Amino acid sequence: MDQRVKLGELDRDGAIRELGAEAADAVREKGATRAAFLARGGLLVGAGLAAGSLPIAFAGAQGGLSRSDVRILNYALTLEYLEAAFYADALRRGRLRGNALTFARTAGADEQAHVDALKRTLGGQAVRTPRFDFMDATATQDAFLRTAQTLEDTGVSAYQGQAPAIQSRDVLAAAGAILAVEARHAAWVRDIVGRGQDPVPAPDAFNEALDMTAVLDAVRSTGFIVQ
Repeated sequence: MDQRVKLGELDRDGAIRELGAEAADAVREKGATRAAFLARGGLLVGAGLAAGSLPIAFAGAQGGLSRSDVRILNYALTLEYLEAAFYADALRRGRLRGNALTFARTAGADEQAHVDALKRTLGGQAVRTPRFDFMDATATQDAFLRTAQTLEDTGVSAYQGQAPAIQSRDVLAAAGAILAVEARHAAWVRDIVGRGQDPVPAPDAFNEALDMTAVLDAVRSTGFIVQ
């Protein structure tokens, strides 16, 4: 059975599809498998918001969000649902030890805090959480770390790609916190995986942004979101 996510499953209320022309249509079927996508480091995640700064930054935006910002926040919320669920699943399976376990606990708590804050900000406009199946991605510590690296690496680029479209100054301020925390997560897990060699914690002087189409393609190819 094909478990790859369709855009309609990701975006039940149509909010993401309305954000821009590139996200208006269902993601094209490209035949990419989850394993191949992970191998080239293209998985996604919505960036994480600092637990302390997010509620403050979003407080001024509550009740005054533009339609466009609501769509962006719902897009981010869906990605945060995925990341929070990924860490929760890894912790539930109990295969992690040492630095990997510490990382999963910390990053997982961060992502759940981001989900909670985004839902409070969006109120009744928040999209519902999808159902997830991470299959073998959390079955072993090595698989978890490889997947976490691609999640966090792409998370930086995913949120960076949306930041220029944000209209609210309050939401944009929170976006800076999102990007900073996501980058810290990425550097941390890279350090665990690389052990002082490859991958290095900070490989580039400049980071590449990902547009929404690229991120939605990534979501679809993982098979992590199921109906």
